Amino acid sequence: MSWIALILAGLCEMAGVLMINKFNQQRSGAALFQLMLAFGLSFLLLSYAMEHLPMGTAYAVWTGIGASGGAVLGMIFYGEPKQALRIFFIGLVLASAIGLKLLS
Repeated sequence: MSWIALILAGLCEMAGVLMINKFNQQRSGAALFQLMLAFGLSFLLLSYAMEHLPMGTAYAVWTGIGASGGAVLGMIFYGEPKQALRIFFIGLVLASAIGLKLLS
C-alpha cells in the first residue's frame, strides 16, 4: 500500500507542476485552489508512504516521478524540446527510481 501511495504522490506532484503553469496563465482562485490541492495531496501521500518506506528511497522515487513526469508533460502539452538525449536522461531518472524500488 505504501508503494501505491508513493506513486500516487508522484502523480499528484506532476499535476501540481501542471497547475503552476495553469495558475501563471489564468491567475484565478480556482487555479490556485487546484495547485494547492495537487501539492497538498502529494505531500500527504508522501508522508504516509514514508511511515513504511525508507526516507531516502521514498523521497528519491517521489522526486523522480515528479521531475521526469513534469518534463514529459512539458514536452506533450507545452512544446518543450523532444531531443533524444533529453528523453534518454528522463529514462535514466525513471530507471533509478525503479532500481530503488527493487532494492527496498
